[in-house]
Amino acid sequence: MSEQGSKVMFWTLRQKFVDDSVNVEEKSRQVMYYSLAIGHHVGVIDCLNVVLECPLADYERWLALLEDGARKKMQGLLTFGEIIIDASHVNKLAPAFAKLAEDADDPWRGWSQLILQQLQDIAGEPAIYLMVRRLD
Repeated sequence: MSEQGSKVMFWTLRQKFVDDSVNVEEKSRQVMYYSLAIGHHVGVIDCLNVVLECPLADYERWLALLEDGARKKMQGLLTFGEIIIDASHVNKLAPAFAKLAEDADDPWRGWSQLILQQLQDIAGEPAIYLMVRRLD
């Protein structure tokens, strides 16, 4: 896929599938849900759902509208090809996307509203996160 055909995909974690063949005590089960930092060796499989798909060129124009702190986080996608947005990013990103959700032209307004809702969901349930990936 050429640069012109590149796109950006946002996925959200909305549920986890727990492999019951892995023996984990009930009181340790919640710890298992937060084990992504150490890998999936405890039998947790993420179930990701597509939230947003947009052309890379439009994503770059969207970034130009963001405030500096939020823009820096979101530009990580251009550098690394993938970023994760979790509870630690909500306070930095939510105000920037809230501003665009009110003031930006479409499609950025609608996209910002969608991402703002995802950030609010993450704030309410820190186990939820967004994965953003560039697809070439």
